[in-house]
Amino acid sequence: MRRVELWGLMILALTSALVVAPVLTRDATAGNPHVAEAIAHAQEAVEHGEAGHPKEIVKHAQVALKHAKMAQKEMSNPHLNEGVHELEEAVEHGGQGHAGVATKHAKSAVMHLSEVK
Repeated sequence: MRRVELWGLMILALTSALVVAPVLTRDATAGNPHVAEAIAHAQEAVEHGEAGHPKEIVKHAQVALKHAKMAQKEMSNPHLNEGVHELEEAVEHGGQGHAGVATKHAKSAVMHLSEVK
């Protein structure tokens, strides 16, 4: 294959992944858009945490927390409650510049929010 064709295939694959991943995340959360958004932003917080960006952890964890709290108004679920707690911890520790600890809390939030049925 020529280089141009390979680049085209790589761009197509990346674009497809960016379109499909959010759809799969939404389907996994039983149709609650707030839970899906909370997961997406918590995952962003994790990615920034692994890159050592505490301010970005806080930014995404706060948005995730906002959506998780909106979901709490619509449903009751112990995993959702634990996800909210973990996001609050991620915001607190990220605000103190503790990227490693904040990332652990964000990862835990993703795990719990992914269990919301």
